[in-house]
Amino acid sequence: MEENRNNAPQEEEGIDFIALAKSLWAGRKTIIICTAVFMALGLLAALTMKRTYTVSSVMVPQLGSSRSASSLLSLVGGTAFDIGAQSGGQDLSPLVYPQIVGSSTYLLELANTPLHYAKADTAVSMATYAKEYSKPTVMGTIMKYTIGLPGTLIGLLKKDQPEPFADSTLAGNVFPLKPVKLTKDEAAIVKAVSQCVSLSVDKKEGYLVLTVTGSEPLQTAELGVKAQQLLQDELTRFRTEKAQKQLEYVEGRYKEIKAETESVQAALAAATDRAQGMTTTRARIEHDRLQTRYVVLSSIYTELAKQLEQAKMQVKRDTPVMAVVQPITVPRQPSNSRAKKLIIWTFFGIILGCGIVLGKSYLPKVKELIASVKDEKKEEEEA
Repeated sequence: MEENRNNAPQEEEGIDFIALAKSLWAGRKTIIICTAVFMALGLLAALTMKRTYTVSSVMVPQLGSSRSASSLLSLVGGTAFDIGAQSGGQDLSPLVYPQIVGSSTYLLELANTPLHYAKADTAVSMATYAKEYSKPTVMGTIMKYTIGLPGTLIGLLKKDQPEPFADSTLAGNVFPLKPVKLTKDEAAIVKAVSQCVSLSVDKKEGYLVLTVTGSEPLQTAELGVKAQQLLQDELTRFRTEKAQKQLEYVEGRYKEIKAETESVQAALAAATDRAQGMTTTRARIEHDRLQTRYVVLSSIYTELAKQLEQAKMQVKRDTPVMAVVQPITVPRQPSNSRAKKLIIWTFFGIILGCGIVLGKSYLPKVKELIASVKDEKKEEEEA
């Protein structure tokens, strides 16, 4: 008896699926109309949407022997990448690579890279294609002048801000490291490119995945290859910057000493020729002085030649190598599906129609519940 009493309230508090089914069947007309409307909108969105293509590349950074040792130690802790401090601070941690891909200079370089489009006779940049060849879709135009109308109006009414650092002397003296300044068009294209290129890091397995999205198969593949190459160039610039400066210094000094050595060598040869058949002390002293100078310069020249080769080897040693496990290939199928978009819109229409029907069914009950709560509060206040 007690079990029946305990189960009775639970049955009353449970959801009455039969009542829900009856409510949905009674409002089937509303559900069908709502589903049909959203199906039509989904069909329009599917037919007018721009096709997108996606390529990806899997890369493994080769971090050198010392770096590999620290990475193997980090594997014990469950990650293949450390923060780069254990290898002397010379290595840039792969965890920072996504920040390079997301930088404005990197994205602007990609935006200005010539790519091949079907509508263009020659290779053009993404910025040029967006201005001269690309046309907005029907849904994009509708969204711009409906939901996005306030933002469009604000953009038209907004005044252009004055350019910073108008005074060249101020910009050159007070701020030797000038900030990157983008125009309005450059900022827009950088934002667009940032949505097309992304880099993810698998810290546990120790590899990188570069993903690029574009509007055409060949254009997407070329953009992916350029993004991969530009990342390699940026890493090379960072890693070899110190060694490159050392190489430039040694190379400059090497050229100076080489020219001076050759000049003294020529003077020594001329002095030797003049000293033949002459026994004067002055000629002998001049010859000995040039000989001593030539020996010193020759020793310095030999040492700088060794340092120059070492500096060249150091640049090559510091140049990072990115092993490409999965290369970029031209995609054959688009990454977005019209059928999927139609299904999503139709499903949303069904859910919205069911919500409207159930809302109408339970609205009186909700009002009664709210009224009963208010009556209880009044009785409590009166008591």
